[in-house]
Amino acid sequence: MIVYGVALLSLCLIAGMLLGETLGVLMGVQANVGGVGIAMLLLVFASNTDKFKSLTEGAAGAGIQFWSAMYIPIVVAMAARQDVAAAADGGLIALVAGVAAVVVSFALVPVLSRIGKNTDAASGEG
Repeated sequence: MIVYGVALLSLCLIAGMLLGETLGVLMGVQANVGGVGIAMLLLVFASNTDKFKSLTEGAAGAGIQFWSAMYIPIVVAMAARQDVAAAADGGLIALVAGVAAVVVSFALVPVLSRIGKNTDAASGEG
């Protein structure tokens, strides 16, 4: 019953967007302030509360878990897209800084991987 997961996701998204718009108005900004992030938090809280316990079991629970897992990468992709658009408007130095941060992050993956393996070996795991 993935439909229940979609329904819960939709309700959380609508509530988050309304709260984000309200926050924007209260702050005097003509923008949605954190609506997607608020929606994500609402989804996480709703899918882990006792009130929805019967809804999150069985086939319906699989749908909710699926959409909960899918929602976080979607939010990250949306935020990344906005950051790239802002960097392009900010000029060449912003783009260079963004590319440099990505290159450094990719370069550190093997280093962090080795650190994780050393910690597992020291604790007797792996």
